[in-house]
Amino acid sequence: MELWQQMIRDSVHTVDQIVEKFNIDRKVAEDLDEFFQARINPYYLSLIRYPGDPIWRQCVPDKIELDDIDSDEDPLMEDAMSPVPNITHRYPDRALFLVTSQCGLYCRFCTRKRKVGDYEKISMKGLESAFQYLEKHTEIRDVIMSGGDPLMLTDAMLEKIIQRLRAIPHIEIIRLGSKMPCVLPHRITPQLCNMLKKYHPIYLNTHFNHPWEITPESSKACTMLADAGIPVGNQMVLMKGVNDNPEVVKELMQKLLRIRVRPYYMYMADETKGANHFRTSIETGLNIIENLRGHTSGLAIPHFVIDAPGGGGKIPLLPNYVVHFDDEKIILRNYQKKIFSYKNYHDSHNPVKTNGKNGSNGKNGKTKQKEIKVTKIELPVLEEVEN
Repeated sequence: MELWQQMIRDSVHTVDQIVEKFNIDRKVAEDLDEFFQARINPYYLSLIRYPGDPIWRQCVPDKIELDDIDSDEDPLMEDAMSPVPNITHRYPDRALFLVTSQCGLYCRFCTRKRKVGDYEKISMKGLESAFQYLEKHTEIRDVIMSGGDPLMLTDAMLEKIIQRLRAIPHIEIIRLGSKMPCVLPHRITPQLCNMLKKYHPIYLNTHFNHPWEITPESSKACTMLADAGIPVGNQMVLMKGVNDNPEVVKELMQKLLRIRVRPYYMYMADETKGANHFRTSIETGLNIIENLRGHTSGLAIPHFVIDAPGGGGKIPLLPNYVVHFDDEKIILRNYQKKIFSYKNYHDSHNPVKTNGKNGSNGKNGKTKQKEIKVTKIELPVLEEVEN
């Protein structure tokens, strides 16, 4: 048994352990266990500094979760967009491939509580029909392996799945969606990296939410992946009491870059069952982006998105930098809130209406001015949020 597997076995997960470790009322702990089980491995548990801190909030069950258990179980409509078991096909050229129900840590804000931890909900029995679907749909060029966490599989099982995907000619890119580099970095071994690099291009998107998660162990794991030629991106969820502060997010993004992890997405928290207490205002997210843009490297600025309820996909949000826009110019403000004007040039291929041949009015040969139809856009300026 590998070290990471032993740490999974040693995780805090029973009602008795939750009551003892976190001083939670037994009846509440039982209700929470029935709602969504806990799994806190020894490594991630060691990162907690005090009760209620940003690490605690992400992994320790809280009775507040029981206040909104009537919320949507599947806000992103993944199941409705699942043509066969284990596959969600929302976007034209890519598909989500669920390969396991297990995770190295059960996040309290998980958007797949309905499936995660349940062997029946994401079953290995569904793999064959999933492969057949991917083989048939030649428009799919990008497959994202997720779950659960695909790195909960053994190296041998993971390689079998990747080999099968690599045998499909039209699949160009394989992505792994894994929190292991953050929550259980011991899973990232030389053996794993050597296996993965045989099947390039392989990408990995991970999930750091707070600077305290950048440790010597997680730094080593991400460095090993990068050294194996696997680009690593980060998908942060914006959460109240965890990272809803511009300075915290800037510190996280800068530390990620130092370990060669590219900030990719900053998500608004999904409207998912048991997790609405994590949600912030949209203005909070826009304020964070404003305090990154111009104040740190563009490499450190993720796309701020809402994964639209109802299966609409990821929709980007930006602070309003456009003050005015018409056919003559665009008026912009920069990160210092200074105003700048930029002349609007028109493409030469735009249609031009004239009264005479070759742009002439037919009488005196003078060229008529181009009549270009332009819609003026007046964008509202968002109320500024104090740092």
